[in-house]
Amino acid sequence: MYLSLKKSITEMLIFEDQYKRLGFETFSEENLQNFTETRYTSEIRIFYVPAGYELTVDFKQYSIEKPALFFLTSQHLQVEKTLGVSQLIYYNRDFYCIQIHDQEVACDGLLFHNVFEIPFVELDDVEDSVIKNLFQNIREELEGKDSSAEEMIRTYVKQIIIRATRKWKKQNLDNDEIKIPGNELEIFRDFSRLLEIHFREKHHVSEYAELLHVAPKTLTHKFKNLKLKSPNQFIINRILLEAKRLLFYTDKPVKEIAYDLGYEDPAYFNRLFTAKTGNTPAQFKKIIFREKSTRFSSFYLTLRNNICYTFALSK
Repeated sequence: MYLSLKKSITEMLIFEDQYKRLGFETFSEENLQNFTETRYTSEIRIFYVPAGYELTVDFKQYSIEKPALFFLTSQHLQVEKTLGVSQLIYYNRDFYCIQIHDQEVACDGLLFHNVFEIPFVELDDVEDSVIKNLFQNIREELEGKDSSAEEMIRTYVKQIIIRATRKWKKQNLDNDEIKIPGNELEIFRDFSRLLEIHFREKHHVSEYAELLHVAPKTLTHKFKNLKLKSPNQFIINRILLEAKRLLFYTDKPVKEIAYDLGYEDPAYFNRLFTAKTGNTPAQFKKIIFREKSTRFSSFYLTLRNNICYTFALSK
């Protein structure tokens, strides 16, 4: 089943077949109020943004200087400034599961669920043109509603993921600061994937080393030789990120969050969070809510003024 909606410059195209679902939407300054992030949190998202955008993924702010692709699963996305048209593809795991098809695209632990928490790639002029064409191809397939469109769309999505994975590896694993040779890439990727699966109940390097069939010291030395943070630091960072998400996006008390993250002693979790962030969980929640309120009030005031100005010019 295909759905198509257009309002002003808003565009929404949807493919659905039983449990499989993929959507395509465009956004700009005029219709950004239609971007409701909670609509997509259960789906995999590929977000194309041109230069000039400002956005926040979880608690990191990004000012986009070059066209970029963001790859998101459970992360929370908020667009704060626009310049030009952005495009969003979102789909569920029934349409395309990156874990099941890992041999095809090899992106899990790199584009998605990487321990660096880097969810994007920057695009040069050539790659930007290629990616735009692939997005356009997906749009045309959705508009054409041909019986073979599903497989064509899936092929284009795979091309986007494969090209972006190559780019991500070059930008983040083969630069002046970090160089991970091909023969070491799999252990890095496997650690990233295992951490995403088990961080709530496995908090020690030894537990991941066992899953990877290496000694804990071997795993730690491998990361040190690759000039990466220690595995223990990556584990702590992932736990803290989830704690921040739960503090900010839910009403759960700190005690319940501690239990959710595998800590039977909430006081220990409280001390860990405070030691690593400089704030207690309660203080963090107050600070981040205050910052968000200030930032978004300014953003929506600017957005409203721009819409009013555009409307005045059109009269």
